[in-house]
Amino acid sequence: MLVLALNTAFAALEGAVVRDGEILADARDPMARGQDRQLPDFVERLLAEARVPLDAIDRIAVVTGPGSFTGIRIGVSYARGLSLVTGAECVGVTSLEAAIPAGMAGNTLGALMAQKRPPDQTWWVQGLEGDEGIAVPVEVNLRDLKAMLEGFTVPVFIDGAEALGEAAAGIDARPMQPSAITAALKAAGFDPADHPPAPVYAREPDATLPGQKP
Repeated sequence: MLVLALNTAFAALEGAVVRDGEILADARDPMARGQDRQLPDFVERLLAEARVPLDAIDRIAVVTGPGSFTGIRIGVSYARGLSLVTGAECVGVTSLEAAIPAGMAGNTLGALMAQKRPPDQTWWVQGLEGDEGIAVPVEVNLRDLKAMLEGFTVPVFIDGAEALGEAAAGIDARPMQPSAITAALKAAGFDPADHPPAPVYAREPDATLPGQKP
């Protein structure tokens, strides 16, 4: 299966092209703004590096968040548009699913920093079984995260583990980083019906659409 994966949920444009587990191309352009204008050229360059035409793509994977509200909407909308044009299936991969290595056996937990400034630090948290999330991501504060991790025995892929202090010594803490490559590898095995390309915010967005109450 030939998969094109896109990640615009953070301060970068990131993409990968993977065929049957082999990475044909990957790229990452730091970019906090203007992702919508750069995406078409970015994808064209990525496909050229992989030496595959767009109409050869079997599946499009997109990181659906949590992350940047605007970035998520840009990536999801663009991936859906490509899906309509090419007929390729479009699959959503959460930021936590995209941050934990593919092929992990058993249960794991992902905790990705949302608010980084003390004392208001929060994490987006999702439990996984194998490659897939068990439930939707939720946002928790430091106190609740410590309580959640007390007595935890499964591997914890965590961003900002130093904030846990002494509590970090009692867990199997491992580094994490959302990756378009991981999204591509996992999306190849996902059932599209269970992984729709829909934004995942883990909380109500600050922005509202016209006609909606804040």
